[in-house]
Amino acid sequence: MNWNSDIIKSLTWSENIINREGKEKVADEIANKVKSGDVLGIGSGSTSYLALLAIAKKVKAENLQIKAIPTSIEISLTCSELGIPVTTLYENKPDWLFDGADEVDPYNRLIKGRGGAMFKEKLMIRSSPVNYILVDDSKLVKKLGSKFPVPIEVFPQALLEVESKLKQMGATELNLRPAKGKDGPVVTENGNLILDARFGEIGDDLEQRIKSITGVIESGLFIGHNVEILVA
Repeated sequence: MNWNSDIIKSLTWSENIINREGKEKVADEIANKVKSGDVLGIGSGSTSYLALLAIAKKVKAENLQIKAIPTSIEISLTCSELGIPVTTLYENKPDWLFDGADEVDPYNRLIKGRGGAMFKEKLMIRSSPVNYILVDDSKLVKKLGSKFPVPIEVFPQALLEVESKLKQMGATELNLRPAKGKDGPVVTENGNLILDARFGEIGDDLEQRIKSITGVIESGLFIGHNVEILVA
């Protein structure tokens, strides 16, 4: 028996989508890669959302059978709205993944996590043999960290310990990310907080150094991961 939910039926993206036309082109490119039987890892963000819409059209037109492993609540809800079956890493390993990024440097090093889902996104990238990162050219940077800080998901009671260790690592600015739709800080889907950290230089070892701090769940640095960049 279906819920027949008006909430699900009325879902829309929460903000205006910048460069929608370009993102829709790369979304169509991703949709063309889908074949029946695929298990897809689906990242967060507006480009992933548009790709999911394009995939849903192809699935319906060609009667394809696929499954999705979403990385966020909003993408899970969108899958429900579009009639795409959802599974988990308990049941399935993704055949391939698509996701967005906030920054991409010339060496395919990424900053992700403006949507706060970097832990699940990194877990999915680690689990998937093929990973497509969908961006528009505004996300391409010469120097990582030039536009956005590095998001760091932190266990709440470890907040001050993590702050101290990040300062020792050279963080030049640290901010507890505030929420927009509630009082107080952002709380992630895992029940944690997010620190946004700026560094003068981001070396190849910084991702692992941050992760080594007790209380850090994950960071938004993706360095040395197996990714292919598709630019809208």
